[in-house]
Amino acid sequence: MKDTTTLGIRRSAEMAAVFMIGDGLLGLLQPTRHVDLWRSDVAAVDGLVRPFAGHPRRRRAYGLVQLAAGLVLATMLKPVPDRG
Repeated sequence: MKDTTTLGIRRSAEMAAVFMIGDGLLGLLQPTRHVDLWRSDVAAVDGLVRPFAGHPRRRRAYGLVQLAAGLVLATMLKPVPDRG
């Protein structure tokens, strides 16, 4: 059971890293398009991207942070040893 839980946590962390890397890369390369896509009438969603609207440099900087953090997270994850 512990191995299954550990594997689930590691896979979830890997998915988070992949999301951070991808979102960071899009924010870095296409900041205006990416922010415009996420603008929303839902206040909670819009609140996440509103600080970047009209500020492509700010979004690019945040994209670099996301990219770096995602790579660090992925690098820290170690595979679960095969017990087969």
